[in-house]
Amino acid sequence: MDPFNQPLAPLLGNKTAEHLAKHLGITTTGQALNYFPRRYIERGELTPIVQLPLGEQVTVIARVLTARKRPMRARKGFLVDVTVTDEAADTALPGTLSMAFFNGWAAKDQLTPGTLAMFHGKTSTYRGQLTLTNPDFTVLPEEHEHSHTDLAPIPVYPAKSNVPSWTIRSAIELVLDAINWAAISDPVPQDFLTDLNQNLPALTVAYQHIHRPDNLSQAAAARRRFAAQEALILQTLLARRRLRHRTTIPATAYLPVDNGILAHLDAQLPFELTAGQQEAGAEIAAELHSEHPMSRLLQGEVGSGKTLVALRAMAQVVDAGAQAVLVAPTEVLAGQHYRSITNTLGPLATAGQLTSWQGPSTEVVLLTGSMSTGQKQQALLKITTGQAGIVIATHAIFSDNVHFADLGLVVIDEQHRFGVDQREALRQANPGVHMLVMTATPIPRSVAMTVFGDLDVTVLSGLPSGRKPVTTYLARMAHGPRIIQRVWEIIAEEIAAGRQAFVVCPKIDPSDTASHDDADDLSSDAHAANVVEITETLRNIPVFASATIDSLHGRQDQQTQDEIMGEFVARQIDILVATTIIEVGVDVPNATVMAILDPEYFGLSTLHQLRGRVGRGEAAARCFLATRLPDHHPSLDRLAIIESTEDGFEIAKADVQQRGEGDVLGAAQHGYASQLKVLRVIQHAELINDAANWVNQALNIDEKLSAYPQLVAAVEAWESAHEESSDYLEKN
Repeated sequence: MDPFNQPLAPLLGNKTAEHLAKHLGITTTGQALNYFPRRYIERGELTPIVQLPLGEQVTVIARVLTARKRPMRARKGFLVDVTVTDEAADTALPGTLSMAFFNGWAAKDQLTPGTLAMFHGKTSTYRGQLTLTNPDFTVLPEEHEHSHTDLAPIPVYPAKSNVPSWTIRSAIELVLDAINWAAISDPVPQDFLTDLNQNLPALTVAYQHIHRPDNLSQAAAARRRFAAQEALILQTLLARRRLRHRTTIPATAYLPVDNGILAHLDAQLPFELTAGQQEAGAEIAAELHSEHPMSRLLQGEVGSGKTLVALRAMAQVVDAGAQAVLVAPTEVLAGQHYRSITNTLGPLATAGQLTSWQGPSTEVVLLTGSMSTGQKQQALLKITTGQAGIVIATHAIFSDNVHFADLGLVVIDEQHRFGVDQREALRQANPGVHMLVMTATPIPRSVAMTVFGDLDVTVLSGLPSGRKPVTTYLARMAHGPRIIQRVWEIIAEEIAAGRQAFVVCPKIDPSDTASHDDADDLSSDAHAANVVEITETLRNIPVFASATIDSLHGRQDQQTQDEIMGEFVARQIDILVATTIIEVGVDVPNATVMAILDPEYFGLSTLHQLRGRVGRGEAAARCFLATRLPDHHPSLDRLAIIESTEDGFEIAKADVQQRGEGDVLGAAQHGYASQLKVLRVIQHAELINDAANWVNQALNIDEKLSAYPQLVAAVEAWESAHEESSDYLEKN
């Protein structure tokens, strides 16, 4: 029998096994061993209470003297006040230390008088006394009192009030001793570990070292070994899927033509394609005249010219007699794409119209949910008959009523706004269709390989000629009212010069809760800027007396949003006060200045996206991050990153590091990120790349990976155990 698939009750007893199953979802020996410590405490960290420094991270072993629960005065909830004393063998004078736990259910239940526990946290003072606030703690058994000379690091496990870390550790110790390690097969080929050349331990040693290391270097090597294992299994899964799709699903090859729409489009462009656009275009063109379906992620900086790359690909498909569709996440963006593409094509988009143009042409059709019944029917007829070569649509394209005559290419803009089920619906309705996924959110390559590992990745480098950099300033309103006044004066100066401005707020109205998409603890958003109040405030500022000011947000109906955006594009509005609804795709070359109010409520990538709405014309552009944060607030360091660089990939990397990978990956991967136990896509970028290269070389030798049965079994076991995530990857 599989040693990793044994029930826990015979080893741990029914009560402990039931607790682990109910509260942690651990039911087998393998699940217990794969429940890794979140950190370790070294004996060298232990400090007698009387010697504790102020303002530093400390670790103490102490016994609870008193514990008292009391309600908080100013807000809902309760506090648990705990007083402890240490009994360290190396101090003759035991000290006492007070602690406070906010809404501390675990502290209330576990820290009863007489309990021995280990505490870890940052010291501070309260009413002149040294204290710890919300420290980590682990309840220790009585025999632990006599083992202070043991110098091995203590593993601290992710615990719950019903199952403390020490209980988990004791259970895992029993499992470690009971496993028949000789019957365990290692899914990681030795030649892969050898190629890594990092002296990583074998599987059995890694399990011992991650749960009971002699020192922290052993634990670190074991964790890196498991990260390499995760990277290899994931990259093998993705590579096999990619290979299977390419070899089992045929696609139509769309060969370029000499005198078609694409050739004329290139000839009439008023500028030279950038080197990045040429390289990306060549890569995509080669795949479009392949008999295997293209599945490619095209990513690049804000304004790098991805839409033109996509348009050239669509033109190649239309030249070959098929249709192409560009799907946008909002009607505002769909309408903008429609206008932009028809303007770029010019006479090439005049099929069916009376015109003097004698060259090749097609018809571009817009299909959105808010169109009238008559407009929809007309658009649907042109799509069904093939009269429309290029279709620009929102999610309305996924309706059962839409039937293409011959769909050859799907371009999805801002893929993170779309569900995988919607993309799969298009694929099922049009087997073998080529798919190009675009994102203007720069993604570190290691993230892209993990989240979109089944897609080939093209990074579009550089900005189009004429595109101006955006100079960003951190406007520190805490330094006096003159700061924000100067921001308004600069906006007024731009308006006087015939330019336009964006003002971005975290909230729509005062009653909203601001969107906290950063990792900092913002204690209250009651005073975060909102669109409704800021719009009225700006209308009453003297420097804007002659300016036209309006607002845009997600609670307005689609028609209102379209009208306001249309007026702004037509220069009928000078200042547009908006939420992040303008984050994606809005193209107003005449807008040269943006003020983002209370920017600490936004993630770094969102701020970078917002900033990209200005600087799209010939004039120099500026962005002001107007924050009320006091000096030394941790969010100021985040904002300084935006101020100091326009490199979207560096910003994205910092965003992943600071916000954590869970929400970043989870949003894109439909929960897959929660399955990554130790692999971190930024920290382990090199491992991910090495694993991908090794797998690709192995598959080139043998598509069945016959020489690595344990690896194949591990991949199949992963797919079986993570059916939801596996389903997502299959659809993608």
